[in-house]
Amino acid sequence: MAQDRVEAVERALTVLDTFDSPQETFSLAELAQTTGFYKSTLLRLLGSLARFDYVQRAADGRWQLGPTPLRLARRHPPSRHLAARVQPLLDRLAATTGETAALLEALGGHVEVRLAALPDTPLRHDLRPGSRWPLLDESTPCPDLPGGTMIVQRLAMPPGEPSRWLALSGPAGRLVAEQATIALTAAERALIAHPGETPVAEATT
Repeated sequence: MAQDRVEAVERALTVLDTFDSPQETFSLAELAQTTGFYKSTLLRLLGSLARFDYVQRAADGRWQLGPTPLRLARRHPPSRHLAARVQPLLDRLAATTGETAALLEALGGHVEVRLAALPDTPLRHDLRPGSRWPLLDESTPCPDLPGGTMIVQRLAMPPGEPSRWLALSGPAGRLVAEQATIALTAAERALIAHPGETPVAEATT
């Protein structure tokens, strides 16, 4: 009903709806054109949204989604199921290899860390869920890691589902590609051995 509406909240939600688009980032002018709001109004709304990490302003001044929507989405039952099934596997990978283990997902033109486990060492690749980088090559999600390396194992996904990979990453002089590949292959086989617990099964629920 009309008395239940809060105009400022609805305007903020209208801004967030703009990011439900294949376009990853928006200039202030593009947001103004899409929402119909004045730039001065948008700046106030974006400032409030940014304080709670719903949006972030990049170095080039363009706006993108922040980590809060992803954090809240992980409370959704399918994402909780994914974490319950895959996180222990990543924890074991990190403990046995001494490197950072992660589940990566292709999201638009970016790669996003869905889950991660960090080794108990100060020298490590510090990946966190929600971390993102551009997907420069469709065949590999690996970012440019100065002084480091990432080894991945692609997971079989149903048609139409986003690509996902298991990954191990760490210092280039310490992470041995052959050993990492063996560990990732074993982890993939463990998932296949329990199809009801794989990321593939979770994606189709």
